[in-house]
Amino acid sequence: MRTTITPGDVDRTAADARRAVEDAIRAPSVNNTQPWLFGVRGTRITLRADPDRRLDTADPQGREMLISCGAALYNLRLSLRAMGYAPVVRILPDPDLPHLLAEVEMTPGEPPDDDLLREHAQIERRRSHRGGFRPDPVPAGVLMSLRHAAEQEGARLVQAVDVNTKGALAALTAAGEHVQRRTPAYATEMARWAPAPGTSRKDGVQHGAYPRRPPQTVPNFPARDFARGQGWGVDTGPEDGITLTGLVVLLVSEGDAPGDWLRTGQALERVLLRAAEHDLSAAYHTQALQIPELRAFIGAKFCGNAHPQLLLRFGVADTEELTSVRRPVEDVLTEEPS
Repeated sequence: MRTTITPGDVDRTAADARRAVEDAIRAPSVNNTQPWLFGVRGTRITLRADPDRRLDTADPQGREMLISCGAALYNLRLSLRAMGYAPVVRILPDPDLPHLLAEVEMTPGEPPDDDLLREHAQIERRRSHRGGFRPDPVPAGVLMSLRHAAEQEGARLVQAVDVNTKGALAALTAAGEHVQRRTPAYATEMARWAPAPGTSRKDGVQHGAYPRRPPQTVPNFPARDFARGQGWGVDTGPEDGITLTGLVVLLVSEGDAPGDWLRTGQALERVLLRAAEHDLSAAYHTQALQIPELRAFIGAKFCGNAHPQLLLRFGVADTEELTSVRRPVEDVLTEEPS
């Protein structure tokens, strides 16, 4: 039976739009800034970037802000499809409104199949991981599935296969972390988005989201210093020394404009949900990609001149997943006038 939308369905449509936005805001975002705003008008949902949540120092162009919003857009699309809609998406519909990222029309669709419902169920299961991974290897078939997920959204995964490439990317990540720690503006920005314990905020990387003692991997991909030397974080048990890096990949795009960043974000979330189906978690390392010179070097040497957007590690988490926070839907959703 096809889904139909009639004038008498206004309340149901509004409720479905809200449910879709609730799923959308479970997407990952840089430093958990959650830089998105949604509006609903009838059967149309709009997605806007919130420039007040952009990282002015680490992300002056808003590249990672738009990747984050793209991840939320993918969840929105998926949620609507799981409810029986066929969402029609217009990306960057008005060049005079650069923060208007997408318009999504809730058009009639078909009932979801089991594969779609299985993917939708991963929205709540997907987790970021700031640690090492168990020795369980990522099967080749799973890697191919992750690659296919990225390609379906117009991006690509480039695997770091040999030990030298992994070592180089780890060293570049460490160099990026070193530069940022020594730059006062980065430190100030980090303090804004990594609040001290006891905060009532529903955004940022809070102390329950990272381990007190960051693990060492081989090669070592350094974690961000969210605690800033204050000893915050979760005690995940005794230090076991060395843990595994897992599968190391670069998520790349052929272009490097706002539309490409939005597509990359959708590809990212599709990959993350596919990984969650296989009980894999993802760790993010964006330090080097936030330094223009290092990002250009990585693109030229390791991506065949494609544009590196994210550096990730995948694997089975070696500790219990840590917690994160989300802003309530009322903070990000408004009803737009007809």
